[in-house]
Amino acid sequence: MTENIRLFLTDVDGTLTDGGMYYSAQGDTMKKFNTRDGMGLKLLQAAGIKTGIITGETTAIVARRAEKLGLDYLVQGHGFEGKVEAARGICAELGIGLENVAYIGDDVNCIPMLTAAGLAACPADAMPRVRALAGIRVMSLRGGEGCVREFADMILDGMDGKGGEA
Repeated sequence: MTENIRLFLTDVDGTLTDGGMYYSAQGDTMKKFNTRDGMGLKLLQAAGIKTGIITGETTAIVARRAEKLGLDYLVQGHGFEGKVEAARGICAELGIGLENVAYIGDDVNCIPMLTAAGLAACPADAMPRVRALAGIRVMSLRGGEGCVREFADMILDGMDGKGGEA
């Protein structure tokens, strides 16, 4: 199955982060990202897999993180079905189908995308309804603690340098 992955998409809060939101006295919002997850996305890119974020919120913090990582796609402000629509748009641009998409998410707003993707995963601490989805791969690591890297490594370990099964 990993040989068919051409696009890797991830949620943010609870997946790339621990789900916490930090607020300063001045009203600034902060999020903590894990550098290992960033390296996982870079490794996917090096293997020729397009990468992106689809998230329900719209924040400058996420835009800065996506820019720093050089992600191919950033779609913010999409809810339940909006994530699937956004992924379909990216797939149309790439000339691929949703079966070529790997997606990792953690909460109920990710369920439509998790069930639509060809390969789906969630952090170890994802909500129970997400962990119970048929066919989902539950990572051993929690959100914000390297689960995206774990999923990326799983995909890359199933591939040789040419994108085929090893």
